Amino acid sequence: MKPSPFGTQARLGVFGALLFTFMAASSAPTPLYASYQQAWGFSTFWLTWVFAIYAFGLLAALLVGGRLSDHLGRRSVVLGAVLMESGSLLLFHQAHGLNDLIAARAVQGVATGLATSALGAALLDSDQQRGPWLNSLAPLLGMAAGAAGCGLLVTYAPLPLQLTYQVFLGLFLVLALCLLGVPDLLPRQSGTLAALRPRLSVPPQARAMLWRVLPLELAVWATGGFYLSLMPALAKAVTGTTSVLLGAVAVAGLTLSGAACLHRLRHWPAERLLRLGSLALTTGQILLGLAVLGGQLTLLMVGTVVTGIGFGSGFLGATRSLLPLAEPGQRAGLLAAFYVLSYLAFCVPALLVSVLVPRLGLVGAAQLYLAGVLGLALLSGWKLRAPPCAQAC
Repeated sequence: MKPSPFGTQARLGVFGALLFTFMAASSAPTPLYASYQQAWGFSTFWLTWVFAIYAFGLLAALLVGGRLSDHLGRRSVVLGAVLMESGSLLLFHQAHGLNDLIAARAVQGVATGLATSALGAALLDSDQQRGPWLNSLAPLLGMAAGAAGCGLLVTYAPLPLQLTYQVFLGLFLVLALCLLGVPDLLPRQSGTLAALRPRLSVPPQARAMLWRVLPLELAVWATGGFYLSLMPALAKAVTGTTSVLLGAVAVAGLTLSGAACLHRLRHWPAERLLRLGSLALTTGQILLGLAVLGGQLTLLMVGTVVTGIGFGSGFLGATRSLLPLAEPGQRAGLLAAFYVLSYLAFCVPALLVSVLVPRLGLVGAAQLYLAGVLGLALLSGWKLRAPPCAQAC
């Protein structure tokens, strides 16, 4: 039975709020990394591993459980993910060393991976027009809110290493209660055990489009990895400030400008969004590189905003081009494949560059990272010059 308009609105609200909160929780530890590093004395290399272990946990969840919601239903998988996320927040809250932090991030990654695939598919089930838009907007707003909110708590609130996680535990409790009242649109299907076999599921009709948008999507997510792993320390090194809030502002600047662009341009056709994303990311990497070389805070923020425009428009253009090509029973699998490729770009470059930090220094390693993203953005511009049908044929 087709849901009523009010039912559709309610479903979009609950699923969008959950996706927002999962992504906010994922970026909340970023402003705390410097505090953890100072308290427990680990190196930048291990700091990057703390960031990357989240992405590896998320990848594992997508590979093994990305299609679970096609068989068990969206709500059941999301509720399970909420329970796991709550467990990770308790681990963060009680953390006393690097091993505790790694364990908490690993559990959080698995929970976010399960939730991302199921919630993305649920949003598409509910509304094929607004679903892709919310799939793009909610994560960006969530990451901005998580980083900026936590940065403010670290700077101005008592018990910053605990209060952030207490707030998120309360939010997930409220959202879980709301989710219990939302019925599944997709009935349960057989084949649950088979769905646990790691398999990237890209429907044949979506493969040509995936290949076409892949360079831009990799550039978008590599940019996100750069900001969430290296930018807090880089901003301090470039500007000479000791404020934890500056790194949080940089992360929020990227994601907020991306979200604003995404909302403002949500009615643009996918092809136009892709071209804007490629151009803005190319320009943004050049500005960021100049800011790092010159140690200019203003140019760093301008480059962040321009990069954020490419981040938002590229992400929306890719999801709008790709996700509607899947049938209802293929959506979670396609989302899993899409996010596996995205999160590899999110974490692997940061890990590789972190190995070079002792040799090149943080600024030199950051310049190498930015050059790599610039290369991907230029490649995407070249691929987008050909019409979609020319690449699909």
